[in-house]
Amino acid sequence: MAMSLGDAGGGEEEVISAINTTPLVDVMLVLLIIFLITVPVVTHTVPIKLPNEINRLYEPKVENINLAVRSDGHLYWNDESIAGQAVLLERLKKVAAMKPQPGINIRGDQNARYEFVGRTILTAQRAGIVKIGFILEPPARS
Repeated sequence: MAMSLGDAGGGEEEVISAINTTPLVDVMLVLLIIFLITVPVVTHTVPIKLPNEINRLYEPKVENINLAVRSDGHLYWNDESIAGQAVLLERLKKVAAMKPQPGINIRGDQNARYEFVGRTILTAQRAGIVKIGFILEPPARS
């Protein structure tokens, strides 16, 4: 092998701008050997039989109750009109005693005051209802 020391004329030394890949190849080969040795150790496990997975659809036994609050504060139990908060409280107390307890879904009119929806939530909490949800209209996709 020959080595170039520059020209004999005493000029400037030329800078070699090539990347020396020998150390990179050495490191990669060492890492490859380490991985080849350790992978069989990591994947070795005790042979056991795991239980099979079964997907079943969850079907609730009790139907949820939908409460609708109009913009004027009038209440509806599913599609049935309710006279006021006192009647709602009595009906919700009967529902709260059921096992399993159904959920209450509240649909509030967009123009309804928060006070009307808040009273409905407070009445459901006083009756002992645990699951209270809201039904919203999803935003339009653009």
